[in-house]
Formats: sequence, C-alpha cells, structure tokens
Amino acid sequence: MGEGVREELSARIREHRARVAVMGLGHVGLPLAVEFARAGFPVLGLEVEAERVARIRRGESYVTDVPSEEIELLVRNGQLEATDDAGVLAEADLVFICVPTPMSKAREPDLSYIWQAVETVCAHLHSGMLVVLESTTYPGTTEEVVLPRLRATGLDLDRDFYLAFSPERIDPGNRRYRLSDIPKLVGGVSPASAEVAALAYRQILRTVHVVSSARVAELAKLLENTFRAVNIALVNEFALICRALGADVWEVIEAAATKPFGFMPFAPGPGIGGACLPVNPGYLVWKARRHGLEPRLISVAEEINRFMPHYAVDLIVDALNARGKPVKGAHLFILGVAYKRDVGDVRESPAVTIIEELLRRGAEVAYSDPHVERLEIGTRVFRSVPLTAEALAACACAVIVTDHSAFDYRLIVERAPLVVDLRNATRDFGPRPNVVRL
Repeated sequence: MGEGVREELSARIREHRARVAVMGLGHVGLPLAVEFARAGFPVLGLEVEAERVARIRRGESYVTDVPSEEIELLVRNGQLEATDDAGVLAEADLVFICVPTPMSKAREPDLSYIWQAVETVCAHLHSGMLVVLESTTYPGTTEEVVLPRLRATGLDLDRDFYLAFSPERIDPGNRRYRLSDIPKLVGGVSPASAEVAALAYRQILRTVHVVSSARVAELAKLLENTFRAVNIALVNEFALICRALGADVWEVIEAAATKPFGFMPFAPGPGIGGACLPVNPGYLVWKARRHGLEPRLISVAEEINRFMPHYAVDLIVDALNARGKPVKGAHLFILGVAYKRDVGDVRESPAVTIIEELLRRGAEVAYSDPHVERLEIGTRVFRSVPLTAEALAACACAVIVTDHSAFDYRLIVERAPLVVDLRNATRDFGPRPNVVRL
C-alpha cells in the first residue's frame, strides 16, 4: 500500500499537480510559496495574520525579496491564494511548515509555533501527504517532536505520510543569491521521505543535496549560522582591541582579506539581529547542555554579540562628551532600525536595544528608515522621519546603525555636526573630524 501511495504522490509532483500548502507567509514562507506557484503548482498560503492575508489577496508583497508585481500576477492567475482557513490542508499534498522559532526569555527554545502548526496538520493529515519542516530548530525536533505527533493520528510513516526537514537558507535582501540559487538540504526521517521531499524541491530549485537524516540537516543549519555568529563575535571583539590600540579595524580586516586562503572577512557592527543569528546558536547550546556538554566558545560568542549594542551606546556617549555635550537632552538621529541593510525586519535588531538605552540615559531620539515606517519600543511608538539636510543639521549626532543603500551618506557626513558610523558606511569619504567609526 505504501509503495502505491508514494508512486501516486511522486507522479503528482512530477506533473505539477500536487497541491502545495505553505504554513507561515513570512520571509521564508512567502518566497517558497511564490517559487512553487511560478513552477505551475496550485499553492495555498496559510497565514494567521489577517493583514498579511489581505495584502496577498490584493497582490501586495510585504517581503523585500518578492516584488508585488509577481504576487499580483500569481494571484490573478489563480496559482497563489492566501487564507487563514486551516481546512485547506485537507486537500494539500505537500505541506511546508515555515513558522517562527524564537528563544524564550529564559534562553530556551520556544517551539510553540511549531507545536501549533503540527497540531493543525494532524487535524487534516491524510494518506499521500508530505510534511516538511523548514523552521530552524534544535537537532532531533523532526524525529522526536513532530514524528510522534503525526503517528498519534493513527497514520503510518512511509505507508500514509512522509516527513522531512529542509532548513531555510534565505538571506533577506541578498540580490545575488535568491531562493532558486541556493542549494537545498533535505533530510528525511526515512529514505522514502527524503526521496519524496527531494523530488518536490527539485521542481523549483537547481540543486538539492540529500543528507542521511533529518538530524543531520538540522545540525547543518545550526552549524551554518553558528559559524557566522562566532566569526562576527570574533571580529567584534577584534574591533574593541583595535580601538584600544589606536588602529582602524576596517583597515586591518581589508589587509587580512588580501590573503587568498585561510581567511574569510567578516564585518564588526552594533550587534546581530534577525530570526537566525541571535537565536540559532542558542538552540545548539541548549541541546548540547541537555547531553552534558558545555559549548564554551559558542556561549562566549553570544555574550560578545549581545554586548555590542551597549558598546555602541558608550561610543555615542564618548563622542558627545568629547565635544562637550551630554547625552541627556541630546537630540540623536538614528539612521536605520532594521537588523540589516535593505530589509524591513526589526526582529532582534540591535537598533532597538541602542534606542532603549539612549532613552534611559535621557536622550531625545528620532529615526529614519526607508523600510520601517513604524517602530514600537515599550509603550512608545516612533515613526520614521525623512532623511533631510535640515533633520541632520538639527541633531546633536547622527548614528548609522543600519547601512541602507538608500541613504545619502555624503549628505550625512556634510550636514550632521557629528556622525557615529557603526557600519563603516562613510568609508568612501575618508577621515573627517565629525565622523567617529566603530
């Protein structure tokens, strides 16, 4: 029976008749839904946020990497539909879970979104369904958490349904590497599951790399992000050392990067943000500790990266003090509040921590960000103001927190009385008496 189910499902996939459901239409789920729809699959996007559903139905995109024109065309042609009705899963053949996996305040994995998604799938699980978890999580989640719940429905793995883990690798705002350009890792909880999942992804992606298990795929994703987080922490600490020694860390990095082997340049900054780098290493640390291991290097790297927003505030305060101005009462103009260049995502953004601490010290804060119209910090609501010569001249200090390409950096360095550049965005203008760089 199981072989016949797999053959039928595989045929539907190859012929692009399989009905695709993507759970969670955020920065991961929406691009995935669009790729399947572009390939000719009928795609349903299941989203709990009513505003997102409404915008998709209007043909509007809220994700940087997906143009509204593409959404509008797919919706108009009936290839893509957004809904908050979980009942659509009863008709789905391929289900991709793309929900958030944050850390709790106690720095423990918060799988509540995954649990909710899996419970929803279980209510509509049927023979001939492939379920793929794309949300980054700790090693063992797919086999130890998701699989037992699916089996509890009375349906059997490989006879009725298939289950795999395939980590998302999207880099928001990256114009060079889009979803279709990035090799996809697939790890099934069984060989049959891996085969079906790989077949599905090969319909929309150029390269699919199948690994031996879901656990290997989960670990690979955590290694990718932990590698980046640790190296960013290293260069952040190196920036502190360079400042203490009176050297330009950016020049040092540029010099080291001339070596054609054995070195990969990373950039220091005010901290790390987004849904991955500040969170994913913590998942690995949590899992390791449950097995009696203490990942000291990763833990220290996390501490360094969490310290950087506070160091950035000290840098701002010192720059003001050097010019005889206290931070209390100073009008500070924050340039960029998203966690990275050219995206509108403020999750875990260091800008939020920086603004919170500056407000606590008595500063008056305004911000400009072409990608973030509104920002809530505590009970206060801030709105982005235009980056103009007048706004720059009126502030005591302009702080470049996120180096959006839309910013006019020449205008910034020429009109602001003081600039604290945390991203080396003003490098093309040479040393200036009013510019302090990280």
